[in-house]
Amino acid sequence: MRPDTPAAHTTEAERLLRTAEQYPGDREPLYLQAAAHRELAGDRPGATALYDALLSGDPANPHLIRALKAANLWEYGHEAEARAIIEGVRRARPSDAAPWQITAETLEAHDELEAAESTLTEATGLLAGGGDLPHATQSLLTTRHRIRRMLALPHDEWDREADHLHTGTVGLDELHDPKRLWSLGSSDPAELQAEITRLRSELGTYRTALSRPFPVAVLHWPEPELDELLAAYPELEAEYPTYRAHLTDIEASLRELAAAGTPNLGIVRATVPSYEAFAASESTRPSNADLLPQYATTLAARARATTWPPTRGADCWCGSGRTYGECHGAE
Repeated sequence: MRPDTPAAHTTEAERLLRTAEQYPGDREPLYLQAAAHRELAGDRPGATALYDALLSGDPANPHLIRALKAANLWEYGHEAEARAIIEGVRRARPSDAAPWQITAETLEAHDELEAAESTLTEATGLLAGGGDLPHATQSLLTTRHRIRRMLALPHDEWDREADHLHTGTVGLDELHDPKRLWSLGSSDPAELQAEITRLRSELGTYRTALSRPFPVAVLHWPEPELDELLAAYPELEAEYPTYRAHLTDIEASLRELAAAGTPNLGIVRATVPSYEAFAASESTRPSNADLLPQYATTLAARARATTWPPTRGADCWCGSGRTYGECHGAE
């Protein structure tokens, strides 16, 4: 369901809340989705109430919830409270990129560019220390680059790293140049159309990257979970004939994606209760095999994915206890 009216968003929020009552193990992500729908419906106080309900317990992602609450509060006149929450998030120095990203974008949305740049610089220093950077941290660098370009600040080492990581055909300097947008104010229809066409062409790769903020993830059902799944929903046996075949298919699928040039690959661990809750949230039956890739994407969106491939000396993703190089990573 993709609601596009306030009433439909309200209905969807209520459905998600009912699902959360049935599946308390998934309460937090379901409440966050419901809060987002309440915001889209214009019920911002109602969204705040859901954020507060989560924070009154022991949430798994308290900094993310506080950042979302601050963004929501600022939108309906509670600027002072939003600023206080943002400062609290920054002082907490979360190790997850998402709260930093939301905080910076909230500040940017309200023309607090210097504060947004400072927030992203602090986050970068904390999260971008050495090694391959996760996609979420790369996104922080890209956002920081854009805001620093708007502030006309000179490049520093993290701007250069953002340029290095950028895979689009048009460099970040040009993508993030505010002057590029000035021509859109032309009164000449032909000139305006030409600029729109050029921007669409040049930003195509960038938009594609932004539309996939989460890993391309493949489901892994641990053996006990797979046994439980097939016992409850034998219709899925065609997807998972045996556990060994399931493991082989995971590695083969990921290698095929990697060979095709697909970046940011990952594996998500599936559980039957979580899958059943997701099916309920989508108003369909768990026996529907078409639901499986959507479930994988949703888990990845909740930061449940582990990066594939592991290093050869790391434990294999399958849980065998052997290193990846000795197990599914063996040629």
